[in-house]
Amino acid sequence: MKNILIICLALLMCLLSNGCETPGEKELQLSDARNGQPVEGALIFRKGGTVYRSNLYGKAMVNAADFRASLTIHAKNYAPMTFTPAETNGSAELHWDRSRVNTRESKKSFTRKDTLRGSYGPYRENNDLQFYELSLRVDPAAQYISGSNRIRFRMLKDDQRIQLDLFENMTIDSIIHRGSVLNYEREFNAVFIDFPEMLSAGQTYEIAFHYSGHPQRSGRFGGLSFLEDSLGNPWVVTACQGIGASLWWPNKDQQPDEVDSMLIRVAVPSDLVDVSNGRFMGKTDLGDGYTRYDWKVHYPINNYSVSLNIGKYVHFGEKLGDLTLDYFVQPYHLKAAQRHFAQTKPMMVCFEKYFGPYPFPKDGFKLIEVPYSGMEHQSAVTYGNLFKNGYLNRDWTGVGISTRFDFIIVHESGHEWYGNSITANDVSDAWIQEGWCTYTEGVYVECMFGYEDAIKYFDGYKSKVRNQMPIIGPSGVNNWPPGDQYFKGAIFLNTLRHVVDDDEKWWALIRAYTDHFQYQNIWTTDVINFFNDYLKTDLRPVFEQYLYFADLPVLQYQMDEQMIRYRWQANVADFDMPLKLRAANGEMVKIHPNGEWQQTTLDESAGGWTIATDLFYIALEEVVVEK
Repeated sequence: MKNILIICLALLMCLLSNGCETPGEKELQLSDARNGQPVEGALIFRKGGTVYRSNLYGKAMVNAADFRASLTIHAKNYAPMTFTPAETNGSAELHWDRSRVNTRESKKSFTRKDTLRGSYGPYRENNDLQFYELSLRVDPAAQYISGSNRIRFRMLKDDQRIQLDLFENMTIDSIIHRGSVLNYEREFNAVFIDFPEMLSAGQTYEIAFHYSGHPQRSGRFGGLSFLEDSLGNPWVVTACQGIGASLWWPNKDQQPDEVDSMLIRVAVPSDLVDVSNGRFMGKTDLGDGYTRYDWKVHYPINNYSVSLNIGKYVHFGEKLGDLTLDYFVQPYHLKAAQRHFAQTKPMMVCFEKYFGPYPFPKDGFKLIEVPYSGMEHQSAVTYGNLFKNGYLNRDWTGVGISTRFDFIIVHESGHEWYGNSITANDVSDAWIQEGWCTYTEGVYVECMFGYEDAIKYFDGYKSKVRNQMPIIGPSGVNNWPPGDQYFKGAIFLNTLRHVVDDDEKWWALIRAYTDHFQYQNIWTTDVINFFNDYLKTDLRPVFEQYLYFADLPVLQYQMDEQMIRYRWQANVADFDMPLKLRAANGEMVKIHPNGEWQQTTLDESAGGWTIATDLFYIALEEVVVEK
């Protein structure tokens, strides 16, 4: 029995670290021909087959059949290549291709600090988080916090060191393991903790990380902000996506590994209220002018979603079936919130219709007023859109539709499905959160106002797209992708819907995707493979063109009343996406361009024909074609 357990643990470690062969799999090693450095993030595939991705160490595990097949490699800034792994002992050297470098992206530079934050390095990947118990005391007057995080983790391999993170301006008071104080080293915001004995693979350990300090205010929404409401009362809030949760509490500040559950205990002055993630478990008067609020998170949670919201909150709520919908606002906004938050329940009905049940029913859904625009904190969505429709009372997409609903309520709540339940493994792939969540806005519009308004809404987002850098950027560093991940990502999904061209199948696919990856952290290759498997088709070239390159695919065409001639010009050589033509009488014709010139006869009696660029996000180039 013991031997079986050891084998199972070893297998688990391999699967999680992607670092060793398993039955039926073989290892590939990709490196830069110039310097031998590993190449991360490469796509490895054969036409119509599984798409693999190389990891931080340039490694990828492929099935035995693919190991013997001819595989193609596409890697950012490298020339494409084809090789047969069995003939090269599984290794391939990639050649840098300056012509493939995105000029704007190449201007980005990354420091050791960026790598420590963004990379899932050896002292992060050697363990699996299980549980946090974050206990804090917050002093608004002194703008000071103190407390501890009890961290439980399981080792995936033998080691004596792990990496956690806490901003360097914060004080580490002590790190305790089994009653003993542990040694540690700090490098920028990384904390490398050393244990006196070897930690064994498969075993679970626990430390108590005690800390204190004055959190620095940083990031788009302040990180942790000590503010005041309009009456001069303390108002303390957090929003630290991007800047890092370790700005205010010690944790494994990355995305691939989430705790299975969490307790949050926050002591605040007794005239204030704390609202955090999860289910409220009660409050305790500490007898010293402070009251502690206890919250339990029953599900995996990404670290930047963990939140404090401290103020003079009042509460009201309602239910959607058994799901609790709780609202916390400033007392002077209670009546406005009771009117305005009436949008929430119908929105949740729409989202559950298309995406499936709310992912965190044990924790409930909360909407919490804050003094910034809003954030998708899991089960504790924050809201600061002035109780107005649109975005800060503006027509967000400029086509007269976003003024019919509150953009922040819809967008940030959509993140409960895409961002919190399904999370990108690395910020390089954050479109998995942001593009998908932006797509939920259009789904909401279709649910409430109809298909035509949804198409119009997505079309309005085109003005916000820049097409200057790829949506998927460099991985393993602290680098937030460009804004196109939101807008182009959503329009890309709308394009995919019309590529599928079967709404019954499309909505079943979306529901299956959402169910399949619930509570998981995934890569774009996981999305590609799921779509391909579900649809029994190869969409890899389409995903690759829209996500890994800045340019839109260009349809070169010549059209008259009787005929259209056409072909694709794209960065991806085998790009072959179908699209539709629309006649003046509403008739639609489907064509399937590829890289070679083709032609299709048109019905003159249908009136004038146009290319349906509202359904397919492409560029057009009218050309003269030699017959």
